Amino acid sequence: MIRQRLNGGEIAFRIVLSALCALIFLAIAYPLYFIVIASISDSTLVSTGKVLLLPKEISFFGYKEIFQDERVWTGYRNTVFYTTAGTLVNLLFTLPAAYVLSRREFRARRFIMFAFVLTMFFNGGLIPTYLLMKDLHLTNTPWVFILPFCVNVFYLIIARTFFESTLPSELYEAAAIDGCSHFVFFVKVALPLSKALISVIGLYYLVGHWNDFFTALIYIRDNEWKPLQIILRDILLSNQVFSGGAGTGGDSGGYAQRYADQIKYGVIIVSTLPILVLYPFLQKYFEKGVMIGSIKG
Repeated sequence: MIRQRLNGGEIAFRIVLSALCALIFLAIAYPLYFIVIASISDSTLVSTGKVLLLPKEISFFGYKEIFQDERVWTGYRNTVFYTTAGTLVNLLFTLPAAYVLSRREFRARRFIMFAFVLTMFFNGGLIPTYLLMKDLHLTNTPWVFILPFCVNVFYLIIARTFFESTLPSELYEAAAIDGCSHFVFFVKVALPLSKALISVIGLYYLVGHWNDFFTALIYIRDNEWKPLQIILRDILLSNQVFSGGAGTGGDSGGYAQRYADQIKYGVIIVSTLPILVLYPFLQKYFEKGVMIGSIKG
C-alpha cells in the first residue's frame, strides 16, 4: 500500500486540529477531575487555589458526613426505584405510540401527532397541573414521578422518525403474508432491530429521572418518598450554615466549616457517579443511535 505524502500545510492542519481537540478535552475533563480531588482535599487549600493537579491533605470527612446521614440511603432507594420504573414506563408508552404513528395506513396519525406536538408549545401551567395531580391523588406518592409524565414528545418524534426511516414497508408486508399481526411484528421484528433507539432514548429518560428534583420539590412533602437529589439539596442547605460562619463558636462547628467544601464536592460525586458508571455499558449503542432522527443526505 502506497502511503499518501502530506505536504506542510496538511501537517500543520493536523497538528492544530490535534491541539484543539486536546484543549477541548481538557476543558471538559479537568473540571470533573478537579471536583474529585477537591472532595478529598483540605477546603482551605482548595479555596486558596493551592489544589490544582493533585489532592492535598487528603481527608474523607465530606463523604463520611454524607453517608452517615440515613436520608441519603433512603434517597438512593427512592431514586433507583423512580429511575428504573419510570424509564420502563416511558419506553412502554413511547415505543408502541411511535410505531403506530409511523404506520402510513393509520389514517388518524397526523391528527394525533399534531395533538402531541401541541403540548410542546402549550401547557396548563404549574398551578393547574398541581391541582390536577392533587385531584388524581398523586401528590405525596411515588407514582407522581412515573405516571403523569410518561411520554416525552421530543423522544416520541425521534422514535417515530426512526421507525419510518429504518423499517421498510416491505418488511411488514413479508411478515403479513405469513399471518403476522402488527403487535407480533412490533415485538418480534421492530424492537430487535431498534436496540440503538431503545438504548439512546432509554438513557435520556434514565438521566432525566435521576436528575429530577423539581417534581419532588412541588409534589412531595413526606421525607420517606423524597429522591436523592432533594436529600442532597437539604444537606447542601444545612451545610451552608457552617460555610457561612455560623456555629464557629465550638470545635465541632469550626471543624464542619473547615470541611464545608468537601461536603459540597462530595455531594456532586455522589449524585453523578452512578450515571457515569452506567454510561460505558451503553456507549456502543449511544454512538450508533446518536444520529437517530436526523435528516439523511
